[in-house]
Amino acid sequence: MPNTDLPKAGKSKQAKPKTDMPNGMQQPDMQKVDALVGRLVGDLGASVSGVLVVLGDHLGLFRAMMDGRPRSSMELAETTGLTERNVREWLAAMAASDYITWHEASNKFAMTPEQALVFANEESPAFFGGAFEIVQSMWMDEPKVEEAFRTGRGLGWHEHSTCLFRGTERFFRPGYNSHLVTEWIPALKGMKEKLESGAEVADVGCGHGASTILMAQAFPKSHFHGFDYHGPSIERAKRAAKEAGVADRVTFSKASAKDFPAGDYDLVAMFDCLHDMGDPVGAGRHIRETMKKDGTWMIVEPFAHDGLKDNLNPVGRVYYGASTMICTPASMAQEVGLGLGAQAGEMKLRKVALDAGYHHFRRASETPFNMIFEVRN
Repeated sequence: MPNTDLPKAGKSKQAKPKTDMPNGMQQPDMQKVDALVGRLVGDLGASVSGVLVVLGDHLGLFRAMMDGRPRSSMELAETTGLTERNVREWLAAMAASDYITWHEASNKFAMTPEQALVFANEESPAFFGGAFEIVQSMWMDEPKVEEAFRTGRGLGWHEHSTCLFRGTERFFRPGYNSHLVTEWIPALKGMKEKLESGAEVADVGCGHGASTILMAQAFPKSHFHGFDYHGPSIERAKRAAKEAGVADRVTFSKASAKDFPAGDYDLVAMFDCLHDMGDPVGAGRHIRETMKKDGTWMIVEPFAHDGLKDNLNPVGRVYYGASTMICTPASMAQEVGLGLGAQAGEMKLRKVALDAGYHHFRRASETPFNMIFEVRN
């Protein structure tokens, strides 16, 4: 831990201690250094805790505590079939992070309903397990991103560790569960009615198919076609559709945003993926060719303001970090390599749509984490 304490002044006059600084640089304000170090201690603790969240998620520790009943480390170890000494240390670390609760009198640990909602209930709108898997991939793939910085060649989505694909689906699915059917689709002019009566829908960049399957479950008269260039994700999506009982109305195919087959679609949706594309304008032009004349392109993108100043906040911090490690290198690995980034903002997204030949661009809805745009001819 850096020691920034200044020596106390004695009776004799002493020169104020100085750190070795390059010529021309001001001496640091040590009180500000102390404050920064204090924040870094918190950030370091959060980084370490994130690893332990992934560990607890994978081992089923959070799920085993979901009922809220206080347990000793031995009881939890017996429930999960794990080694007590390791479980005991994990419990202490999670309690230090206030991710679980320690009851001093009984020396037992439990989860509050709020903690269970965030760490144990995968269907909850506040579930965070997937988010930490995405961060796990960033640490694992840092050497690849470092090389992308040096060469400028980018790093394709498919070149990342598998935990990124799994984490992305688990991170975004709770938000889609909460908003897609009840808020976002009704916000698109006439779209809810079309889907209820029977429509053709393309979900481009569908990943593991969470958004596609959710729409299929909500609108049984419509047909849905999921496309993604990442083959393993398409295979996972196919299995998920069978498990959800919608495989008769959902197809998943390997294709990119610029070559997926035309289908006279009423709706083409892109969920949190347009900014990852090397040529989003080209993708938009292709979408125009695949839709009906009165079709709608729904773009769901990470929430962002247009100016950097307004994005320097906790949400922007997360998105800029993910964009540095994942989104921007992915775009730069493709043709054109526009590199919109996860904090593109409405003005840049509007320009993409207009450059692709559309005449109607409207922000239809938003959440603290997403912006939803309606784009039409």
